Amino acid sequence: MALTLRSSTSFINPKDTKGLKTPDISSSIFFTPSKPPCSIRAKIPTQEAHLCHENAMVSEGRKNQVLHGLPTPHNKNGSRVPVFVMLPLDTVSFGGNLNKPRAMNASLMALKSAGVEGVMVDAWWGLVEKDGPMKYNWEGYAELVQMVQRHGLKLQVVMSFHQCGGNVGDSCSIPLPPWVLEEISKNTDLVYTDRSGRRNPEYISLGCDSIPVLRGRTPIQVYSDYMRSFHNRFKDYLGGVIAEIQVGMGPCGELRYPSYPESNGTWRFPGIGEFQCYDKYMRASLEASADAVGKKDWGRSGPQDAGHYNQFPEDTGFFRRDGTWTAEYGQFFLKWYSGKLLEHGDRILAAAEGIFQGTGAKLSGKVAGIHWHYKTRSHAAELTAGYYNTRNHDGYLPIARMMGKYGVVLNFTCMEMKDREQQGHANCSPEGLVRQVKMATKTAGTELAGENALERYDSSAYAQVLATSRSDSGNGLSAFTYLRMNKRLFEGDNWRSLVEFIRNMSEGGRNRLPECDSSGTDLYIGFIKKKKDVAKTMEAALV
Repeated sequence: MALTLRSSTSFINPKDTKGLKTPDISSSIFFTPSKPPCSIRAKIPTQEAHLCHENAMVSEGRKNQVLHGLPTPHNKNGSRVPVFVMLPLDTVSFGGNLNKPRAMNASLMALKSAGVEGVMVDAWWGLVEKDGPMKYNWEGYAELVQMVQRHGLKLQVVMSFHQCGGNVGDSCSIPLPPWVLEEISKNTDLVYTDRSGRRNPEYISLGCDSIPVLRGRTPIQVYSDYMRSFHNRFKDYLGGVIAEIQVGMGPCGELRYPSYPESNGTWRFPGIGEFQCYDKYMRASLEASADAVGKKDWGRSGPQDAGHYNQFPEDTGFFRRDGTWTAEYGQFFLKWYSGKLLEHGDRILAAAEGIFQGTGAKLSGKVAGIHWHYKTRSHAAELTAGYYNTRNHDGYLPIARMMGKYGVVLNFTCMEMKDREQQGHANCSPEGLVRQVKMATKTAGTELAGENALERYDSSAYAQVLATSRSDSGNGLSAFTYLRMNKRLFEGDNWRSLVEFIRNMSEGGRNRLPECDSSGTDLYIGFIKKKKDVAKTMEAALV
């Protein structure tokens, strides 16, 4: 007997879809007592880390479910890396309710049986505070917290102060709160602006961090009030089921400038992007900094020879091999531009520490894995994003030290990527970038966690995460968050690969995956016997 549970990429209720456009695609989670066929074929060179199959433990004595027997304690010496799974972006509806709770309940049951440590959810500013300043609605999130707790899972909550929509993987649209958009319409300089005057509504410009531009409050005060409201609403869960608060600090929740916006085709991979320093607040700061060093002319504008979004470094005067970035002016500008980003992160994390200290919940912050043009001297794409990282200047050590000052975990992306998989003309090196960040966090004494940047279900990607999770060079990973729960994740081979990956992470990646599981091991989630009450619960999740 096989039991099929339906879930979907979107948990949107059709009645709550105003402002949210998500495809309604169903998927299946199969619970089956038979052994899977040999279908996971990992074509990985011998020098790469491999995943290894281990038989699932079947216990008829515990509610007739297959138990995976994974160890639960977190080993501080790095022998175990807990795995979390990101929930859909629209887990909470535009109306503030938990979407399809029965389907979510079934999905959490499956993830728990696979040995997942917990899940991650975005707490969207645009949903929670949409009805007006300091009018917060946490009810959908409260329902989720209780459900996660019932399943014995942990929860990572992202304070998402950015817009959802317009970036890789964005499956729905959640703008900033309406009252914030109203203020932006009155003063368009509240958002990041490029050299051509394009305004980006993804996130409030850090240039006005300390200016009361949001109905009498500064953006930092608004973010602090939001986090304080979350703390007050969920104080009984912090440090327990709510294990981590990830503090959003920019577009996509990452500490960076929106230098490579994909919406409307503005930017395409592997373009260098553009500096985002042309709103009046950023320009005023640049002018003041230039005056302070006696170079008034340097404060009139950003670099004039930095090119356009989709150019390559050698096409520009600023980023080419021995371009303006090496000159005194270039160094001044890059120091100012990256310094403003560090100050922004420092302000928000200082506020978060003051609110959440003593709760037992970890704090984390996300840094983008900008791996294209990494092999060039200037690292142009990183520079436009605000990371002053070049052949001669380490841009990640200052970030790691800033986060370490507050005991914040640095969460880094692109852990699954290999250099040889990338386009040659893009001069990518995700592996080199990850090694640098691992060394930076080790030097700074800052904890490191990871994510995959793109959806991957293959053994090669999992093997790469296993390899990077170890502390052979620099910091090992304290945790890994998998992107993302959707219909494809629960498909047969994909699900078996995830379960095996979680097993290996629980053992520090010591086992290796053969090219084919010829023994037909029992890699499947629990077999639920046909008890009527259980069957009814599962059938409800199909709706």
